[in-house]
Amino acid sequence: MRQDFRAGRQRNRRNDALACRHRRTRNGSRWSFLHGTVDNRAHHNDNGGEQYAEIDQHETDELAPYPFYRWVQRLFIFVVELAGHILKCNLARMSEEPDSEADAALKVLVTDEAAIGMRLDQWLAGALGDAFSRSRVQQLIKQGAVRLNGAPSLEPKRKMRAGERIDLDIPPAEPAEPQGENITLSVLYEDDQLIVIDKPPGLVVHPGSGNWTGTLVNALIHHCGDSLSGIGGVKRPGIVHRLDKDTSGVMVAAKTDVAHRALAEAFADHGREGELRRAYAALVWGAPEVEAGRVNAPLGRSTRDRTQRAVVPEGREDGRFAVTHYIVRERFGGTGAAASASLLECRLETGRTHQIRVHMAHISHPVIGDPEYGQAFKTKANKLPEPLQSQVKALPRQALHARLLAFRHPTKDVVMEFEAPLPADMAELVDGFRKLDLNVK
Repeated sequence: MRQDFRAGRQRNRRNDALACRHRRTRNGSRWSFLHGTVDNRAHHNDNGGEQYAEIDQHETDELAPYPFYRWVQRLFIFVVELAGHILKCNLARMSEEPDSEADAALKVLVTDEAAIGMRLDQWLAGALGDAFSRSRVQQLIKQGAVRLNGAPSLEPKRKMRAGERIDLDIPPAEPAEPQGENITLSVLYEDDQLIVIDKPPGLVVHPGSGNWTGTLVNALIHHCGDSLSGIGGVKRPGIVHRLDKDTSGVMVAAKTDVAHRALAEAFADHGREGELRRAYAALVWGAPEVEAGRVNAPLGRSTRDRTQRAVVPEGREDGRFAVTHYIVRERFGGTGAAASASLLECRLETGRTHQIRVHMAHISHPVIGDPEYGQAFKTKANKLPEPLQSQVKALPRQALHARLLAFRHPTKDVVMEFEAPLPADMAELVDGFRKLDLNVK
């Protein structure tokens, strides 16, 4: 009886060992380091099929005394394979999710020798390339999203040194599609094809970096509803031209695709062959010597600040043809070129970004209050008497106004002309200059 029992137990051990060896053979040598055996498939000409590895009596006798060891081995294999399966599922689920910018991200940068002496906002905007404008970088710095050498840095003008670490917390992206907002509009004209408004200063035309809400587009969506033309895309519905944020005046927006195409073609032509006309009132420092003139100077991106434009040499790759015509309407505080300031009417032959502002600065008569292109003339306000001096210093924007806009209606086949009076801040400033001892043209 005892011999039969021992013989049965020995057979069970031999069968268990054979089955365990068979599983090891199927799984290859992944777990050979656990038990010191070797995958023998190569010795059996195994080309991927499942074959039993040879096992002799001696191996069986060695394996038989370790049933608990085999149980631990099986448990370990099960846990590892389960973990691998869970990881694979997670990776698959992540790969199925679309890329999104909704989550905030951390970007780490280290300055090099080229950064020495540069402003923090200037260097960071250059390092980020086209991802963020310099004004957006300045906003992030002031919001505490930038840490310099581990400490928050709230000063965009801070001078950089080599080897400094910058941590930038990139905020989540804003929704791509703007929503309607109940923003008051000064409507000059409206029909089923288009709407003409008098844009106030401070109103951004369309959503963009740092200005995702509170724009003219948000106001137009609320005012026009589904009738607004969608050709401009979800971020610029109905927009066929634009004015700078702090430039006021007449604008037109399309409510149908037919109107959008016709108006876009007219603005692209800039009135060279059609009836489009645009006139701006610009209050500038000093006065041109001639009563009327033409500025023909190509514009390109400024090498000092990528968000600004500058007059560039002809032939430069990014240089674009730009022409501005001007007429002197009034001179203040003197005659001829000795005037302290003058009111010009500017008409565009082309429509480049910041064109009037850059061209006026180019001929040494920058627009009063211009924060980008008139800084060199800022101290001229100190020579003005009160209260005019305080009025000029208090002006928060460039004194530029889109006074007139004329175009052919897309469906009525008539030329329509619209004018907008000077906004209050600019009108008060012009009245202040008129009170000087001057000769009015």
